[in-house]
Amino acid sequence: MSTSPANAPIYRPNPWNKGRLVGQKRPLAPKHVWSIRIRLEMADDRRGLALFNLAIDSKLRACDLVALKVNDVFVGGQPRQRATVVQRKTGRPVQFEITDTTRAALEGWLHHPAMSSAEFLFPSRVHSACHISTRQYARIVNTWIASVGLDPSGYGTHSMRRTKAAQIYRKTGNLRAVQLLLGHTKLESTVRYLGIEVDDALKIAESIEL
Repeated sequence: MSTSPANAPIYRPNPWNKGRLVGQKRPLAPKHVWSIRIRLEMADDRRGLALFNLAIDSKLRACDLVALKVNDVFVGGQPRQRATVVQRKTGRPVQFEITDTTRAALEGWLHHPAMSSAEFLFPSRVHSACHISTRQYARIVNTWIASVGLDPSGYGTHSMRRTKAAQIYRKTGNLRAVQLLLGHTKLESTVRYLGIEVDDALKIAESIEL
């Protein structure tokens, strides 16, 4: 007996986020930044150390970070103090600082044999690719997060982008500065991205006892 179209079972695929923790990824706390950095230094992971430090400093999206070229952050064989990158998402340039700690890590990575004649700052080990992929970067971030005892489901590549921006806002309260550093076109985007309204509301609630 055939089933009429009206009585045919309806296919309802499971939601992609069923059972997963979704939402805005948390920024790293300063103690976690230092813990990850120390672990990478002890392991003599030059690529990992350069990638981690630059991810924190640059506040770039994953697609822009992995596509950085050597010439973007080096001039005359020396790391720049500031760099400018055109964002893929917006097509607008964004500037970022390169701290002394990151500059030292970049120099160590540039002198590694794997960087001989490399065009991209983080070349792929897969011959068909020019640089590491965003998916590979996400896996690397997960290993960093897990190495300091954090749950990787609550963090991600955007945690790297948000970490320094969140600290700048907490210490200065200067939203405009954070907006410029993140390359946001609207201040409202920066407010939503940092989750400022929620954080501020929680701080007010925590200060009141009934």
